[in-house]
Amino acid sequence: MAVSSVRWFNSLCPPRTLFTAYSTLCSRSPNSLSYTSFRIDGGLVYSIPRSSRVPALVREKRERTEDYPLAGDSTDNDQVADSWPGLLQRDFAGTPYVPVYVMLPLGVVDMNCELVDPEGLKNQLRILKSVNVDGVMVDCWWGIVEAHAPQTYNWSGYRRLFQIVRDIELKLQVVMSFHGCGGNVGDDVNIPLPWWVREIGDSNPDIYFTDEEGRRNTECLTWGIDKERVLRGRTAVEVYFDYMRSFRVEFDDFFVDGVISEIEVGLGPCGELRYPSYPVKHGWRYSGIGAFQCYDKYMMKSLRKAAEIRGHTFWGTAPNNAGSYNSVPHETGFFRDGGDYDSYYGRFFLNWYSQFLVDHGDRVLALANLAFEGSCIAAKLSGIHWWYKTASHAAELTSGFYNTAHRDGYAPIAAMLKKHEVTLNFTCVELRTLNQHEGFPEALADPEGLVWQVLNAAWDVSIRVASENALPCYDREGYSKILENAKPRNDPDARHLCAFTYLRLSPVLIEGHNFVEFERFVKGMHGEAIPDLPLH
Repeated sequence: MAVSSVRWFNSLCPPRTLFTAYSTLCSRSPNSLSYTSFRIDGGLVYSIPRSSRVPALVREKRERTEDYPLAGDSTDNDQVADSWPGLLQRDFAGTPYVPVYVMLPLGVVDMNCELVDPEGLKNQLRILKSVNVDGVMVDCWWGIVEAHAPQTYNWSGYRRLFQIVRDIELKLQVVMSFHGCGGNVGDDVNIPLPWWVREIGDSNPDIYFTDEEGRRNTECLTWGIDKERVLRGRTAVEVYFDYMRSFRVEFDDFFVDGVISEIEVGLGPCGELRYPSYPVKHGWRYSGIGAFQCYDKYMMKSLRKAAEIRGHTFWGTAPNNAGSYNSVPHETGFFRDGGDYDSYYGRFFLNWYSQFLVDHGDRVLALANLAFEGSCIAAKLSGIHWWYKTASHAAELTSGFYNTAHRDGYAPIAAMLKKHEVTLNFTCVELRTLNQHEGFPEALADPEGLVWQVLNAAWDVSIRVASENALPCYDREGYSKILENAKPRNDPDARHLCAFTYLRLSPVLIEGHNFVEFERFVKGMHGEAIPDLPLH
């Protein structure tokens, strides 16, 4: 759950103003701050003038795209209403009930596994309960619970948190967070992987994802050790299973009484099923294509073996013409139109690379179903929508989604999720494809096309789909956009999201008019009549 653009951050902000404290930029009141913040991949925060129009915002974990003046802008409300007639006038009374959850702060439990400010949290949860919010989402960080020694778990802070949630009669979505938090600008907590894992990594750095230059990404473990006994006698998937099983035993009473409604299983960086192909800490900037992350010795061994089985041992290496993190497709021999991505070798490599991703999800989710038998399980998929309008879909390929103009890369993932009856949580549902803004033609992004493809891939195999908002949202226009995506107006099968999780609980959300708008939004998600309150 830890917090997922065109050239906007390069052109709309002076470079020295990009790294702005997130906590100071949440206000949306017209007369407060003169900048609005955006959190993108890895929790990175950028600020732009409120008067600007933003052509696109890339979302990895927590971002959104809008093509209208930002919330808090001085634009006249009547003009806004005129530009959003469908969104502002639709009556959601009688539409399907979509549960609404609210994400808790990343650091609600500290590194000592102690609950931070329990009384303040109680007050905020009571406020959420007063508007019929269904529940909250919380990360259970591997780096906190199993911090010091293998199979020595400390759940104390989470038990106290869960008891508070139960007493207030809310439900829980719990994330098994097997990744680290705090390695990116804008993160307000620092939660690395367990100490004993990092100690192993000091002597064997190949336990981490690795790029072509040999740079290690310590946010999560490479899938290459899923079946390698390098973690003090255990494989990575055994470590994940033991952690999940410990959680299930520890909190059995919360499962029995239905307080825990869903377990989301972390499957990669930011908890998402993808490769860490565009890490900000390694210099990636939007709209770079990213880079393949398969250079640890375990994944390279698998690639060489696959090439030998194919009968072409010289294919046992990754592409050497795929550019770097900030390349664009047409500059590379691999991703350009007619490039090597569509050669015999390219198709072999991409099949292997994407299948490694699917196999990882398959292994971990199979064990999750053993640990949480009978419980609702979810997996998060990131929305890599830049370069979607090119033939190669380069940014998706480096992330592990073998989705090109001639191949559906999401159907195999949906089929794997269907195998385990796992809910797909897609993180790009609220974005809009925008007309190419002057000066921003190069991203060739199409979030709406991507959303249509992914949701249909999921619905075609009859799995549930949930979503989250990209940025803290306090305005009616943003809420209306979410409602429209949660309950598509013209879907002949009346399909809708099974749940929505709001990013994130904060004092800004529950203040004054912001909370009035949030209550209005919750009513719409629940299919209730929405009061016709004036826009402010």
